[in-house]
Amino acid sequence: MGKREELIAQYADDLQAKCGVTPDMDLLTKVTIGCGPAIYNADASTVASSQPEELETVKNNFLIKKLGLTDGPELMAGINEVIEIYGKSERNKYRAVVYYLLTKHFGKEAIYG
Repeated sequence: MGKREELIAQYADDLQAKCGVTPDMDLLTKVTIGCGPAIYNADASTVASSQPEELETVKNNFLIKKLGLTDGPELMAGINEVIEIYGKSERNKYRAVVYYLLTKHFGKEAIYG
């Protein structure tokens, strides 16, 4: 099993154990690949949900640029909802898991089709 497969398994475990979500492994794999080399960097692989600038980056770089959503208050509301699902107290919120949950939340699975 390669490093990426190990990380995908870890993300799937987080989705089940911490978010109560049964992951669509095909979508999770595609979202993880879409994160690129960031998944291998300890700092870049997680989302610092307590930092407003980090949440703005998720909104601009992922929701608007990647998923093609239009900026509006519902984007930040969606991010906050996903952070709630993951657990605010959860220290390590993996970027791939957050992006997966956001993709599902906004119904944009077709982007990874």
